[in-house]
Amino acid sequence: MAKEPTPVEAFLTPLAKIARKHRDIEGLVFWGGESWDPSPSEALEAEEIVFYAEGLLIDGFQMDWALVAEGDAPDHLRLCFWQEGAPPPPVAAPWRVEAQGRWTG
Repeated sequence: MAKEPTPVEAFLTPLAKIARKHRDIEGLVFWGGESWDPSPSEALEAEEIVFYAEGLLIDGFQMDWALVAEGDAPDHLRLCFWQEGAPPPPVAAPWRVEAQGRWTG
């Protein structure tokens, strides 16, 4: 009998599917709080994304993710984490969002 996924696992399922489909995609990590730094703090390889995010969600962080594309192909996953303060700003042109999700606990 299959185990029912936890809420965190269910939330991360779309990210896992994207990482499996686009093995070369990077996850760009942004941190928030009182303000959002416009530059990513680090870049994760596709196989690291879900593991990295899962630990932070379990520790009480909020998360906003977006599959960001330019032209016809996905470019990267924008991974935003914060505990307090406003959620991240929207993705700016020329980028567009192909898929997204938000975890608020």
